[in-house]
Amino acid sequence: MTVCYSELRCKEVICLNDGRRLGFVSDLSIKSPEGDVLSVTVPGKCRYFGLFGRKDDYCIPWGCIRRIGPDIILVDIKPTECLVPRAKIGLF
Repeated sequence: MTVCYSELRCKEVICLNDGRRLGFVSDLSIKSPEGDVLSVTVPGKCRYFGLFGRKDDYCIPWGCIRRIGPDIILVDIKPTECLVPRAKIGLF
C-alpha cells in the first residue's frame, strides 16, 4: 500500500482504546538512510481559541497504527502514553 504525505494530512486520527479524536496528521518522523516511517505527529488541541498556544503533541509510533482508511487513521495506543511536550515559543 502506498500513501502520500499529502493524503495522510487530510485524515483524522482516532484512538481505538477510547474512541477519542486526536486530530489530523501534521508531521512524519522518517529514518534517514532507509526511508522507514518511525512515527506520526498530531498537534495538541488549541488553548483558549488558539490565543495561548497548544497543548502537548501526540507522537504515535508507526507500529501502533492499525488501519488507514479513506478518511481516518485508527491507532491502538493510550493517548497519555504518546504525549510529547511542545517547545515553548514566546516572550515569557
